[in-house]
Amino acid sequence: MPASGAVTRNTLRQQIADALRDEVLAGRLQPGEEFTVKQIAEQYGVSATPVREALVDLCAQGLLDSDQHRGFRVHQYSVDDYRGMVEARMLVVDGIFRRHAPATTPPPAAEPDPGIGVALVSVRRRGEAAARAARAGDLDILIGYDIRYWRELGRLVSANDYIADFLHKLRVQAWVFSVPYLRSERDMLGWLWSGHVDLVDAITRGDADAAVAVVRAYNTHSMEWADRLERRGG
Repeated sequence: MPASGAVTRNTLRQQIADALRDEVLAGRLQPGEEFTVKQIAEQYGVSATPVREALVDLCAQGLLDSDQHRGFRVHQYSVDDYRGMVEARMLVVDGIFRRHAPATTPPPAAEPDPGIGVALVSVRRRGEAAARAARAGDLDILIGYDIRYWRELGRLVSANDYIADFLHKLRVQAWVFSVPYLRSERDMLGWLWSGHVDLVDAITRGDADAAVAVVRAYNTHSMEWADRLERRGG
């Protein structure tokens, strides 16, 4: 039936996009690596149409580049690109927490919003898992939990899906840039951020200043890593 077929194709399209995104985030698809719709379709045993649609979606997310004659390739970000991501993240998140963090914890006289409390508990659990993975140096586990942590947190504190989606896109792009370099770091543990729980705790208390301080320290840490890469000629 037409409606059912459309849903199935859209679901398959999303599954392929998610699988390829995970391949890029895991570093199994390297920056600059090229492939065609036919190759991906054969790899997953599906038709070309949902594959082409999935690849176009990933191009729109900034993860792939399209070449009319050669197919697709994994986008290669520069250190300056990464700095731009961090700066954009810094400006947006700083503004979000300044504006919204106090509202996440109602004043004593107000009736508590149970939905906010449940959401913060969920975000905190993801943050705990991400922090454990960061301290253990388990990059694959960290990336999955970190992306979900920031997506949920962005939707919670901004109450604006456009802002949350923008930050999610930056988060994924930053990881795409970072993964190949982090895997070659001799001191990878020293560059993996694990302040997820501190940030959630600050938001739970409604302490905007503390939340902003955590985010600024994280962004400073990210910029220092970018400087290190540049000195290495990365």
